[in-house]
Amino acid sequence: MSRIYKLSTAPRGGPALDYHGLLNDQQIAVVEAPPGPILVVAGAGSGKTRTLTWRVARLLHDGASPESILLLTFTNKAAREMLRRVEEVARIETRRLTGGTFHHVAHLVLREHAATLGYARGYSILDREDADDVMTAAVADCGLAVGARRFPKADVLVDLCSMAVNTQTPLAEVVATRRPQFIPLTEEVLRVARRFAERKRDLNAMDFDDLLLNWKVLLAEHEPVRRALAGRYRHLLVDEYQDTNRLQGDVIDLLAADHQDLCVVGDDAQSIYGFRGAHFANILEFEQRYPTAQRFALTVNYRSTPQILSLANASIACNLKQFEKELTSVRADGPLPALVPCRDLFQQAAFTAQRVLELRDEGVPLPEIAVLYRAHHHSMEVQFELARRGIPFVVRSGVRFFEAAHVKDVLAHLRFVRNPGDELALKRCLKVTPGVGTATAQAVWATLQARRRGGGAVDDLGAGEVLAQVPAKGRPGYLALCEVLRRIAARPTCDLPGESIEAVLAGGYEEYLRAEFMNAESRLEDLRQLAEYARGWADTETFLAEIALLSELSAETVSEGGEPDEKMVLSSVHQAKGLEWRAVFVVWLADGRFPSAQALKDRDGEEEERRLFYVACTRAKDELYLTYPVMAAPRDRERVVMKASRFLEELPAEPPLCDRWQLDDGGAPPPLPEVPPAPALAASTGARRLPRLFGEPEDPC
Repeated sequence: MSRIYKLSTAPRGGPALDYHGLLNDQQIAVVEAPPGPILVVAGAGSGKTRTLTWRVARLLHDGASPESILLLTFTNKAAREMLRRVEEVARIETRRLTGGTFHHVAHLVLREHAATLGYARGYSILDREDADDVMTAAVADCGLAVGARRFPKADVLVDLCSMAVNTQTPLAEVVATRRPQFIPLTEEVLRVARRFAERKRDLNAMDFDDLLLNWKVLLAEHEPVRRALAGRYRHLLVDEYQDTNRLQGDVIDLLAADHQDLCVVGDDAQSIYGFRGAHFANILEFEQRYPTAQRFALTVNYRSTPQILSLANASIACNLKQFEKELTSVRADGPLPALVPCRDLFQQAAFTAQRVLELRDEGVPLPEIAVLYRAHHHSMEVQFELARRGIPFVVRSGVRFFEAAHVKDVLAHLRFVRNPGDELALKRCLKVTPGVGTATAQAVWATLQARRRGGGAVDDLGAGEVLAQVPAKGRPGYLALCEVLRRIAARPTCDLPGESIEAVLAGGYEEYLRAEFMNAESRLEDLRQLAEYARGWADTETFLAEIALLSELSAETVSEGGEPDEKMVLSSVHQAKGLEWRAVFVVWLADGRFPSAQALKDRDGEEEERRLFYVACTRAKDELYLTYPVMAAPRDRERVVMKASRFLEELPAEPPLCDRWQLDDGGAPPPLPEVPPAPALAASTGARRLPRLFGEPEDPC
């Protein structure tokens, strides 16, 4: 006879939750809000993660089963950290609670219900590299791999399809708005996209976008499944709701349609990912979709000084589409943000580097200092100056500027013209030439070496025996390359590095970027800025030498004493969201740069740029420096006056929100950068302070 031993359920409530000394009144109101649709507008630095953690803990304490809670975040790390905190504060087991990214949760759901959509058990998940391979095969299936017109590369096509899925927009419309140069190829792109979907089905596989799309299909087209999932997840909580795209918003609404026990947390003022497909209307129109929703605001900021918040509040108030709120600080007063007009790019970089050294001398560690910018190429001059002065830094927005592939591609053209014996430079140029592969590049180089008889190597590229090494499909691109190299080898272009870079772009490299990369416009902006920067150099040879030395100087900064104990941060504002530093420099605050000229084409674009500026300012805890160059680098030997960013110009004059600093370097004309000898650089790594560039702060803006 078997004996039955009954397991008792652990008490749900556990110890009493005591958060009244840990949360402010606004946060407590969110934690204790009754079930129903809840919109929490959480300002920067207002403790939204802590608030969401305690709300989950309270749900569990009040009797909600762990299985009934679904917590959606934008990283699995964020979900794990939040659940760890829940266990810590509530002392309740959370292993049965579902938390993670949208894609993670979608996979859990589809693993159970994929058969409903016609997938066999154990479907595969394609990572990005796998998806690119499937797309390449789809292009080949459609006979479009080789043709008279350059067809988009696989990764570009995958990006276009991904944007269509996540924004729930027809692919033809995405092509027209995102990559208009491919409009003549729209029918072919649609055919390839259909074949791409067929191939994934044949493989019994889904890519990351399919996970979300199929989750929505289950909910929208299979009512029994939707009811089952809605019944299982009785309490929905979504973090960073302002960053959700249209597809994610639809999934949430379908899950919450019956019980509407939905708590979304986000900040409309930090919605800055429209270019990735984030749907600003999700948070802005939440109360229209949920008329009974309660709105709570978290406006007590624990990060920044009152002076920094006053400037940020005044700036974001200029936006029309927003939930009006004003952040207040619990911090003691600090210095006013500094507005620092600079003569040109070089002075902007010099000021930034010098002030960084001063801050470190004043006790601010380098990791607590950041330089933020709208676009990666805005950091170019700053990177150069930091390397020259031996200040170690890490770039969060990508690789160091001069190490980026597209920058090295263009500079390879200039290198080969200056040094026809540079095999690596020529092969790099050939690598980005359509129809020319590694074997052809090697054959071209070997033939050049065999026939070299004192003539110019650039002219030799067009010789018959060299041209014979290039297959027919590569001839048009190869001949275009020869023409570009001849053009930049001829006077006066050969002595004008800026004009040489523009010639490379016009000679086919721009077309190459647009076909190869979804972020082609960003890369082109990098190269246009490089051309502008190069005009500040006396000749091409000096320019190339200094660029090469920059990498060596960056290496010396580390190698002289091993890996540095600390590095300051360079980051785009987009990459900096969610982070904070004691001192922040926001550079290139000139109209057309920040905000970007592209974004100023419509009101929505301008407002997203202002939100980006708001995010940049609210990263600073103690000190904020806002800089811009008054003069652009010379073009055709003429200087262009830059207008200060409208985000600076629109700030009210009274009460003063910032101090205007006037830089003083004795009135000397801006010299070309000079690289100090290596020993001097090593000795100056943050150890000595150069003469101040500026006088005492004056004239509040």
